[in-house]
Amino acid sequence: MSDTLLDRLEEKGLRLTEQRRVIAEVLAESRDHPDVEELHARAQARDERISLATVYRTVKLFEEAGLLDKLEFGDGRARYEDADRAHHDHLIDMNSGEVIEFVDPEIEALQERIAERLGYRLMGHKLELYGVKLDRPRRGENGA
Repeated sequence: MSDTLLDRLEEKGLRLTEQRRVIAEVLAESRDHPDVEELHARAQARDERISLATVYRTVKLFEEAGLLDKLEFGDGRARYEDADRAHHDHLIDMNSGEVIEFVDPEIEALQERIAERLGYRLMGHKLELYGVKLDRPRRGENGA
């Protein structure tokens, strides 16, 4: 991802108002998967004039322009991430709602092999795993 979200907004020819700039900066700095309400709170901390309606409209505009990916994990909240981020998969904690990004070369290779065995060339995929934390430490923790 060589270009920033702001650069890509300008490349798409979208008018960059001050409020859109703030929302784009908040999105670019996000290391999580915020929903519109979270984006609104973060943007409003920088500019109290930014309304929730403005955030909704801006997110929709960015999504339609292909700059944001909308993620729905079954909890009724649409969350967003930069569409130009490197490929990764998601593990969703069903108790806390935390979304953990991961990349696993074995899973990637397995998906390629499955597609090939079925007569396809894989062009892309989205993998979402849903789980709950185990009570015991993970392998490798605490000498286990």
